[in-house]
Amino acid sequence: MRFIISGVGAIGGTVAACLAGNGREVAGIARGRQLDAIREGGLTLKTPDGGSHVRFDCAADIASLGLRPDDVILLCVKSQDTQDVLERLAAAGATRQPVLCLQNGVANERVALRYFENVYGVSVMMPCDFAAPGLVHAFGTPHPGIFDIGRYPSGRDGTTEEIAGIFNEAGIVSFVHEQVMASKYGKLLVNLHNVLEAGFGREDAYRSWAEKAREEAAAAYRAAGIEWQDVGFNDPRREQYMKMGTIPGVRRMGSSSTQSLMRGAGSIETDYLNGEIALLGRLHGVPVPVNAALCRIGRKLLAGSLDLGKVKDADIKAELAAA
Repeated sequence: MRFIISGVGAIGGTVAACLAGNGREVAGIARGRQLDAIREGGLTLKTPDGGSHVRFDCAADIASLGLRPDDVILLCVKSQDTQDVLERLAAAGATRQPVLCLQNGVANERVALRYFENVYGVSVMMPCDFAAPGLVHAFGTPHPGIFDIGRYPSGRDGTTEEIAGIFNEAGIVSFVHEQVMASKYGKLLVNLHNVLEAGFGREDAYRSWAEKAREEAAAAYRAAGIEWQDVGFNDPRREQYMKMGTIPGVRRMGSSSTQSLMRGAGSIETDYLNGEIALLGRLHGVPVPVNAALCRIGRKLLAGSLDLGKVKDADIKAELAAA
């Protein structure tokens, strides 16, 4: 079995290092300086408990790796990049290979199912940073992350059992979850604050807006008949398996949205996080003004008309008033 990791960033890099470090065959898909760094010198993972350095095949495109029947494909790209990746996988000849969505949001699995029959959701709790080309920081301890894994739209099978076992052996605590999307909808509630963290910088400055965004989301979920599971900071598994640790000399960069903006990645996933709540609200007649406003804030941060870490209450109030 070979694990193809599409998107060797923070999550993909941590997973690659854990799997390769445990003797599993890994192949990565990356771009730019990250691709060059991995090809030239491998990938370094730093954690509160030490870290590792691994080497594995890495290419710019799936076609360059050549697909095998025993491949397992891990999607670790941002949601806005999923469509392009799926089209490339299909063009490269992927058919029955398992496709696992290790991504924030809840939209990726449904898109993947248009292309492939064996699609799996993975709810990812893994605080980590893409620190520099060839370097990833993972802050969870004693384990870097917790995964819930299930077949999409629901259920379990031999693949979920086998892959969860492999992840566990590699140090990533993993649970087979027959209703995995309930876990992913719960994780989405956590990620609604990503754009706020990027905009405000300090949790005490945006906490009330995050609470309002989650309240809107819960109302939209109820109207849509969506069940969700609390996998936020109150999840008891975090205390047992993955506390937030520190890495000597390292300061955490922040959420995936903050990291995208800091790197100048050219896009952020707000439209698939807060935008998912805006979509549900509009479909089911539930007012979701804060989440809709946060989508517009995200676009302004991306365009540079608002500055990273310098958003104020007045900026959100202005968006609400304009709407």
